[in-house]
Amino acid sequence: MPSITTIHESLPYIDSPPTSTQLTTAQTLITRERTLHPDDPNHALLPPPYHPQFLTPLLTSEFSRLSSTSPPPKLNALDLSRYNTLPSQPPNPTPHSLQSELSKAYTSHAYISSRRSHLALLDTYGKTAWLVGNYHLEGELKALEKELAQTKQEIDLVTLARKTRQEEVGSEMRMLEENWKMGVGRVLETEVATEGVRREVLGVLAGRE
Repeated sequence: MPSITTIHESLPYIDSPPTSTQLTTAQTLITRERTLHPDDPNHALLPPPYHPQFLTPLLTSEFSRLSSTSPPPKLNALDLSRYNTLPSQPPNPTPHSLQSELSKAYTSHAYISSRRSHLALLDTYGKTAWLVGNYHLEGELKALEKELAQTKQEIDLVTLARKTRQEEVGSEMRMLEENWKMGVGRVLETEVATEGVRREVLGVLAGRE
């Protein structure tokens, strides 16, 4: 069991350091608590299995089919081939087929034109936008680092002020503690003396009877 050497800044500065027996007792309690509620990722309690309640027989069969397929099937929701190559002319064109091919060609032309426009804009303004974005991110990073440094400085100042204040009243606290111990001792002595007097009185009364 590793020894505890870290002292939290929240602890008082004027109290006596804990003894080895006290540290051992505290570590035993911590170990017992971790046994009941482990916080180590390697020994963490596994969550209970999840059983969804919304599954229908159709969804269950579809999930079973997908999980049994190796490798898993790819979803082809969009046919991207129409945007990669131009449509070829059918061997025996008909008005209906020509209308369909014309629609495909128009879609492909619109996509390619839009893509060329976007690439031209990216080539013209992309580098500048990237540099401007990096500049703003660098400014935010510097601001956060400055705020972090200020926060650490404030924490150090508060800790130093608290330590100084505790050291200033340390002697007074020790004196009050000694006075309290002396007062408790005198109370105990008084109670013992009172009990002795009471027994003497009871003894005298019992002798007279």
